[in-house]
Amino acid sequence: MGYRIAVVGATGNVGREMLNILAEREFPADEVAAVASSRSVGSRVDFGETGRELTVRNLEHFDFSGWDIALFAAGSGPTKIHAPRAAAAGCIVIDNSSLYRMEPDVPLIVPEVNPDAIDGYAKRRIIANPNCSTAQMVVALKPLHDAATIRRVVVSTYQSVSGAGKAAMDELFEQARAIFVGDRREPARFTKQIAFNVIPHIDVFLGPDSGYDGYTREEWKMAVETQKILDPAIKVTATCVRVPVFVGHSEAITVELERPLSVARAQAILREAPGVMLVDRREDGGYVTPVECVGDYATFVSRVRKDPTVENGLSLWCVSDNLRKGAALNAVQIAELLGRRHLKKG
Repeated sequence: MGYRIAVVGATGNVGREMLNILAEREFPADEVAAVASSRSVGSRVDFGETGRELTVRNLEHFDFSGWDIALFAAGSGPTKIHAPRAAAAGCIVIDNSSLYRMEPDVPLIVPEVNPDAIDGYAKRRIIANPNCSTAQMVVALKPLHDAATIRRVVVSTYQSVSGAGKAAMDELFEQARAIFVGDRREPARFTKQIAFNVIPHIDVFLGPDSGYDGYTREEWKMAVETQKILDPAIKVTATCVRVPVFVGHSEAITVELERPLSVARAQAILREAPGVMLVDRREDGGYVTPVECVGDYATFVSRVRKDPTVENGLSLWCVSDNLRKGAALNAVQIAELLGRRHLKKG
């Protein structure tokens, strides 16, 4: 007997990707429901490349009783209302929003990094999926932390517009097209022009009371989520930048380790690490870029090198499909882990 799975927010970028990945990975589901807001009710969404379509159901009236797992990709507003309702009905929620990530009684999970933390799901029947930029980073950092203990992380991200939703992708496309014909399109989704530009601003700025004065909420998320998932002793400083790329987040990461770790040993460790694909040739094109990671499950690591400015420092380049490992894939992997450890169906 398989699972009954509800995908909430099924018409958005991440929700559609969740459906694709459930189909691709042949998740043992007897029934899959596509659920969204009332404006999408009755529309059809593809269930992967199976040729099967699902009719979208109304979230407001959806009865979660009898459903095993709900993958939420609906944003914090709807999630705040409907995730507790689903959990109260006996359905386990895996939520992609930021709403529950820092709740102490809600596990924040990246299966390759902290699988044992999922055992705490029963307290609220809610499991949180981390921020897209955090997810790929901790996959790359976990094996290095196990080998030599990371003290400090300095990371700059180069995040694609798909992380801000379909409207953001449309804005990049329309702005780029308008510039080519000498037209001008004012920013709507972003604070400045995104086409042929980079914007060092994702989410809202934080104030002095936050402890991260001058940082954005996205940068704060990378710090506190890494500490919750990997190790509370790790210090993280991040600069998060939106770039004119449709899909795929990139990160330039420097770590300071407690113990020496040679480049060759770090490469060997990363080569064998779960979820990591090492592509690190010191030649033209011997690294991975966002265009090449789209549609892939892996977190790609390239350009591993010694940082000569600090003792026991290493720098690396990390790229991943943010709609997949950064969101939908991680959620499905959490569901798979939950099934193996606790639900045991299929």
